[in-house]
Amino acid sequence: MSFKEKFKNFIAPEDELIELDYEDVSSLSEYEAPKNKNATKIASNITMKLYEPRSFDEAEVIASDLKARKAVFVNFHRLQKDFAQRTIDFLTGVTFALDGKIEKVGHNTILCTPQSMGIEGEINLDLDDELEFD
Repeated sequence: MSFKEKFKNFIAPEDELIELDYEDVSSLSEYEAPKNKNATKIASNITMKLYEPRSFDEAEVIASDLKARKAVFVNFHRLQKDFAQRTIDFLTGVTFALDGKIEKVGHNTILCTPQSMGIEGEINLDLDDELEFD
């Protein structure tokens, strides 16, 4: 064995060769979207029910849908003003008890949503409504 080989074996012996594993970079995409840890999953079976009650008796059916975590859109144009107000008061109580939200979205119409569903945005309404919701 020559001096050169002895020196080479002294510095890096053959039986202690270190093999490095390299990852194939081409398999990774150039950009991966960051995962939002605060994102909430939205159920794909969200249901919104539409109602045009003709009597106060239908308020119980509407409340049952709210309890079943369904959003409810109610148009009061077929109800007399005093029955419409009673229905609104009842639905306001139900919505409050379920930690939901209630919003006037048009003339004689309201939207009630359960706690799991929010309302975003605002609709500007005229102050000359036929029915007072306040």
